[in-house]
Order: sequence, then structure tokens, then C-alpha cells
Amino acid sequence: MATTERDVPPAKVSTLNTATGFPGRLLCLDVYRGLMVAGMIIVDNPGSDEHAYWPIMHAKWNGWTPADFIFPSFLVLVGISLVYSFEARRRRRETNKQILWHAFKRSLILIAIGLLVNASPIYGLDLHSWRFEGVTQRIGLCYFLAAILELWTGRRGQLLALVGCLLGYWALLRFAPVPGAGVPGRDIPFMDQVQNLPAWLDRKLFMGHLYDGTRDPEGIIHTIPAIGTTLIGVLTGHWLKSKRNTSKLIGGMVFLGILGVLGGELWNRWFPINKNLWTSSFVLFSGGFCLLFLSLLYWVTEVKHWRGKWTMPILVFGMNAIAGFVADSLIYGPGYTFTVTAANGATMSWHEAAQSHLEAAGLSVASASLVYSLGAVLICWIMLWFLWRKKIFLKV
Repeated sequence: MATTERDVPPAKVSTLNTATGFPGRLLCLDVYRGLMVAGMIIVDNPGSDEHAYWPIMHAKWNGWTPADFIFPSFLVLVGISLVYSFEARRRRRETNKQILWHAFKRSLILIAIGLLVNASPIYGLDLHSWRFEGVTQRIGLCYFLAAILELWTGRRGQLLALVGCLLGYWALLRFAPVPGAGVPGRDIPFMDQVQNLPAWLDRKLFMGHLYDGTRDPEGIIHTIPAIGTTLIGVLTGHWLKSKRNTSKLIGGMVFLGILGVLGGELWNRWFPINKNLWTSSFVLFSGGFCLLFLSLLYWVTEVKHWRGKWTMPILVFGMNAIAGFVADSLIYGPGYTFTVTAANGATMSWHEAAQSHLEAAGLSVASASLVYSLGAVLICWIMLWFLWRKKIFLKV
């Protein structure tokens, strides 16, 4: 009986990533990562912080925008990549302790990168306000804890850990009293922006070093549900590596993706979707989006094999994500800290000056902000293209 591509297990469909020349890589993961790096740069570098287009602005508190899916996507991809990486190390006969030691070192490097970026002189570093928490710091912590679960539990244990993270975090925020304020929902509003347990702990540990002054979006306690997001990636990695044919594989991701979105929307009624607190409903909602988007990219690149020139610009980001993060900081930092003097004698930052010039050229405030963001993407892409051209891919 003839075998069709549809019947071939996914491991055989993508044993060689012909777009990159790297064996064993799923192109859809690199494309997904590249799109998220580009999205990160757009969102981080608006010409106008208050008047950019809605999709590229984070939700202020409860609710969501498309920009809020970028960070969870990175964590899901970390979880998926972890499964593939650990399997390769096991094939090389590495023990669990050796793999864990490697994961521990990678976690420390990710945390160090975040601390160094926050300490960069281009941010106008003040040691008294040096921010300790951050994006790669959270990724490092989530990666290490997910690595422990991957090494010493099975999929059932990982699923139980995911449920535990989501329910435990909800119970913590809903019923645990906030010192000096009281019980949420009784003495203080539930999920108040300042009087909540994660913000209290961050102020206790890092007062004067927080992103928003009184709280931090990458705080200590809400790393718990972020681990849950990473575990969604780990479970997805196992699903991708299963021996199911591609129709069942994609159908399963679509089904679970829809289930996650609906589950998050339902839980939103009692535990609002909120990226700043990384609420459990946000984990389900954003995780569902990630599965749906990944299933689309998998179908396009791995099943239909629609690859070629359109993927190359994306892969420049996707195969050098760490370099992309650093490049983003090199644009973001000067844009907000370096200043120029206008004709009227006023001092303004680079990004404010650029926004002003674009508006003077006839663009609306939102359009000028978008052009500035796209300019930041182009500059970062050029920097990473030089690495791509030399086949230099920064890994940790």
C-alpha cells in the first residue's frame, strides 16, 4: 500500500530542516520563534507609548491584546525545545544528573543575561534602582523547574504539576491575606493593582528595583503559573514527538488550543485574564492561542512544505533569539535614555524626537509610532543578518 505524506509520523516528515540545513529541527518552531522576536521588538519600541495601535500595546491590567501572547509563546517554545534537547542528550547516554547540571548552567546564563541587560550603561544605570527581575530571568527559572519535572516525572506528573500551578496560584491570590492589607475580596479588592500578594512580596524583597515602582510584571510569585505555561510547551513537545499521523497530531493541537481559549475565557469571569499577574486564566487563554498558532505553522511548513524565500527573514530572528533579545535592548535603551535638543530648546529622548519628525511628515500618531517600531525591527534584523551570514548562532 502506498504511503502518503499524511500517513508519515512527524519525526519522519522533518528529519532535516531543508530551510536551515540543521538536522532534526522543526522549521515551524524556528518560524514561530522568529515571529515572536520580531513582535517583541515592535512592542518594546513604540514611537508613542500611549497612542500606538491597540494590537501592539500590552493590556494595562485586566484583559488582553495580541502583544500579550508574545512572552507566553517564548515559554511554550522553551518547553517544546526542552523535550527535543533532552531526548538528544539521552541518546548520547547522558545521565539525568548530567542533563540537570547542563540545564542549571543554562538557567544561570539566562538569568545573568537579563541582569546584565538591566545593568547596561545605555539604560542610565543607577545601582540603587537596578532591576533584578526580568524576561530572561523568568525564562531561566521556568526552564530549570520544567527540566526537573521532565527528568523525574512522566506526562501524567507534568499534567498534575500544571493543574497544581494553576489551582494553587488561584487559591493563593484569592484566599491568602496580603500582609498589612487583609484578605482579597473581603478587606481589599480582589486583584488590586497595588494591594496583592505578588506585589507585596516584590516590594518586600526588591523595593526601589521594580519595573512599575510598586510591582513588577516578572515578579517572584507569578513565576508559579509561568511554570505552568512552560509545562504546556513540555506536553506539546511530547505530543509532537508521538507516532500519530499528522492529521491526528494537528487535530489534537487545534482541539486543545480551542479548549484552552474557551477555558481561559470561562475562568476569566472569576479570575480575570491578566498578563501582569500571569493569572491562571491567562495561562489557559494564551496557551490555547499558542497551540492554535503552532498548529497552523506546523501545517504550513511541515505538512504542506510551503518554505523558501519567505521563511529566511523570519529565521534570521528565529535561529538567534538570544541575540535578538540583546539587539532589542540595544535599540530600546538609547531610544529612551539618549536625548536631543529640539529647535525650541526642549530636551527629548530619541524615540520622542523620531516620533515628532514622523508626525511632522504627515503621519498620524499611531502610524508614526508603528513606523518607528518597524524601523527598530529593521535595525535589529540587519544586526542579526550579519550573524546569519557568518552562520553564527548564539546559544546558551
